[in-house]
Formats: sequence, structure tokens, C-alpha cells
Amino acid sequence: MTNFNKEILNNNIQKFINDNINLNVSDLALKGIPFNKNLHQDIFTQIEAKQKCIKKLPTWFNTNKIYYPSKLNIEQTSSETTAQYKANLVSGNSLIDLTGGYGVDSFYFSKKIKTVVHCDLNANLSSIVKYNTSVLDVNNIKCYAKDGIQVLKQLDKTFDWIYVDPSRRDNVKGKVFLLKDCLPNVPENLKFLLEYSKNIMIKTSPILDISSGINELKNVKQIHSIAINNEVKELLWVIEKNYKSEIEIITTNITNKKTQSFGFLLNQEVNLNINYSNPLTYLYEPNTAILKAGAFNSVAIQHKIFKLHKHSHLYTSNHLIDFPGRSFKIEKVIPYNKKTYKKEISLDQANVTTRNFPDTVNQIRSKLKIKDGGKNYLFFTTNLENSKIIICCNKI
Repeated sequence: MTNFNKEILNNNIQKFINDNINLNVSDLALKGIPFNKNLHQDIFTQIEAKQKCIKKLPTWFNTNKIYYPSKLNIEQTSSETTAQYKANLVSGNSLIDLTGGYGVDSFYFSKKIKTVVHCDLNANLSSIVKYNTSVLDVNNIKCYAKDGIQVLKQLDKTFDWIYVDPSRRDNVKGKVFLLKDCLPNVPENLKFLLEYSKNIMIKTSPILDISSGINELKNVKQIHSIAINNEVKELLWVIEKNYKSEIEIITTNITNKKTQSFGFLLNQEVNLNINYSNPLTYLYEPNTAILKAGAFNSVAIQHKIFKLHKHSHLYTSNHLIDFPGRSFKIEKVIPYNKKTYKKEISLDQANVTTRNFPDTVNQIRSKLKIKDGGKNYLFFTTNLENSKIIICCNKI
């Protein structure tokens, strides 16, 4: 990231940034800008990073004279929506954020906690956060430009909460990674952390496998699977000192219209006996937060609905229910073959979804000549008899 250059806060430069916020910086560079050449790159950095904040960080975007780090820092930070969610889980007088980053989580924690300590190894980023907290009129966040674990040792006092968002050590993009491969290494430091707080919250990427995280950690009380507009953004792990009871999993899908919440006990999920059925009047598809959490049986039991197949993760009922996901009215169910499709349904445009099905969406579109979009929804899945079927339905 670029150095914290206070010249960028000049009124004329700030006006220029705001006036050109919707422009591509490449076009702006070609057009030329009316400031000292040495400032050009910093101005471009501010514009690119601020553009990323329009929806993700509206409080920052709509506050005058906020300073932005690189757009990569903005991409890596929590959104205001998820930061607010996390803040609602904590209470007390003190919290230390060991990996503070751009300070969005710390900002929201400061609304619920009397004193917040923000730590970040990057001295430049720490300076930016310190400056921005004053602009945002927040006076209960103290910033340390140091490693969070070292700050904890240095302060040598207990906190009501410790928060940590470990970062990947490398750029290898695997589907599953281990917490011990992140910085800081939470499993290795967990005993030490629990000497300074009874409550620890860990934020991880949604690609972390839940069972692998449980194997690495101790005293896990809750796991939160958080989605925004049906895209899982993060997993939260709440650890309580000496906690030995069952792990509660809470799933939340936050949309513009409503928030869908669903909770279950992890140990009970595998032992639940659920009922199966061929498609009835209505079809249900769980939101991604539930699918990530693996609540495949619990969601059927709690909502008293039937599952189509052990591995299909689609559900059905005769009476419409309020379901945490998408709900559909079934119009027709047919076997999966080209001839029957052309005769019975023959849509040239539809929204296609596959669940427990050998062909991909693209293969199906190509085979059946279906364009994307429209009002009709086609689910390609496997039924109780292990037959491949197409369910034609309309979204409710």
C-alpha cells in the first residue's frame, strides 16, 4: 500500500476525488489531472479504494476527508454489514482486535464496548486507522502499530473479548486450509489467549472446512455462518474458556428485504431421522449459509418438510411454509431426457440449478438449448428412486 500522504487531504484534491469517483483511473490518467505529478499515484489509489466502499463501507464513503489504503486492503476488510453482526455478539468494557486491518470491525465493536484496542503490524495502516477514527468522531479506540500477540503480552491485562482475523500465509488457493497455516497461528496460541480473556471470537474465510476448524480448536461454543445476499462471506468462531457443551451453529443470510436465521446443534445433526418424498406442491432450496453449515437434516426436521434425496439438499411439502432460502411452486416434474423435455416443457429460456446431478449447468444449457434468465426455474436433480429428474417451477 502507499504511504499515508496527508497532502491528499487538501480540499481541492478531495473535491477532485469526489468529482471523479465514477471514472476509471486509466481514463483519468490519460485525461491528465491538475496536481503535482508526485501526487498522481496516491490520488488514483484513493479513487480506486473509495470506489470499493460505495456499498461495502457506506459510512466511510459518505464521510468527508476519510483516507483510504490500497483497494486490496478494502477488499480484505469486513463489510459494515458483517462488522455490525459481530458487534452484536460482544459486550463488556474491553476488547482487543489483534489483527485490526482497516479498522471496520474495531469501529463497530467500539459502539458496544467501552475501550477497544486496535493492533496492526503495518504502521502505515495503523496511522490511517488512527486518523480515520478521529474523522469518524470515535474516541474509544487505541491504535498500536505492532503484532497483536506482542501488544497483549506488553499490556499484560485481561480483556472481556479478544478478536482475531487470521490471514493466510501464502497465496495458494486451496478449497480447504488449516488455521495453523494462518497468521497468527490461533491453535498454537489459544492457551495463551485464554489467559487474557474468557471470550475469543475468530473470523475465518468461508472456505475453511468447519470440521477441520473444530479439530484444531478447543472450547468452541458457537459457529456463525454469515451470508450476504446468499453469498457466504465469513465464518465466526466463538470460544469460551472451559466450555465443554454442545456446539451451536447459527446461520444468517442478510438480504435487502429480510434476514433469514436458522440455528441447530452440531452433534444432533448426524443422528436425526428425516422423512423423504418425491416432489409435492412446493420446492425449497436452503440459503448458502445453511448449506455451508451442513444443516441438511436439521432444516427438514425443524420445518417439518421432506427431503428429495439424501444427497440432493432440496426439500418439498404440500403446504407453503416460511423457509430460510428460496421457495418455489412446482408446476411439473419429468424424467431427464431431451425428448421428454421438448415434449413436456420446451422452454428456450430458464434459470437452471443442479443439485446432486451428473451434468453441469452449462452442459444442460447446451444439450437442451436453454438460455439463461426469465421467470421459469428448472431444477435438475435426483429423486428417491435415484432417477434423474427435472422439476419445473415458479419462484414464490
